[in-house]
Amino acid sequence: MADKIKLLVAVLLVIAGLAGFYFFADAPTVVRVLSVVGGLVLGGLVAGLSAPGKQFYRFALDSRDEAKKVVWPTRKETIQMTGVVMAFVVVMSLFLWAVDGILLWLVKLAMGQGS
Repeated sequence: MADKIKLLVAVLLVIAGLAGFYFFADAPTVVRVLSVVGGLVLGGLVAGLSAPGKQFYRFALDSRDEAKKVVWPTRKETIQMTGVVMAFVVVMSLFLWAVDGILLWLVKLAMGQGS
């Protein structure tokens, strides 16, 4: 129950920050933006104190650790794969253009308009 209250307070803080943006309509833009940012930060901090917030934080850390394990392609591999993809696109577009032309010719022939 306490976690639900914390999450409710977090949502209310975010809503308060957004409401502050419109409440301070005559204030300088920086004040309005700080109202939104403050609401988001405070809401995030309160949500982070709940059990679901802690679970999400652990999940985010684990995701970051997994992303560090990814073997990224080298520049040469990236350029080669881009070339392969472009060549495939050109070949497929020519193939589909030819199939479309043949089907158009067949339909005209079937309709009695072919020459």
